[in-house]
Amino acid sequence: MSLPVVVRAAARVDIQEGQDWFEQQQPGLGSEFASEVLQTLERIKAMPRMYGVAWRQVRAAGVKRFGYVVYYRVHADRVEVLAVMHGRRDAREWQSRA
Repeated sequence: MSLPVVVRAAARVDIQEGQDWFEQQQPGLGSEFASEVLQTLERIKAMPRMYGVAWRQVRAAGVKRFGYVVYYRVHADRVEVLAVMHGRRDAREWQSRA
């Protein structure tokens, strides 16, 4: 069951901030991060219920290599991405967006 993925504005900011940070660490790494996030979103789009529920119907999908997690909710007609944050950040950061 494939569903369209809607990325909230706050999650877009998360992605951009992550990309900027990685790019500062090593040229080109920010682009690699963005590519991995997009691949994760494609997997979520193709199989939205593949990843487990982390909290109150919010699912969590890891971004390979980078320690980031895509937090999202599955609706009947779409997938809504709430946050894209490093997995070690305080859970209240993304839970406040749910």
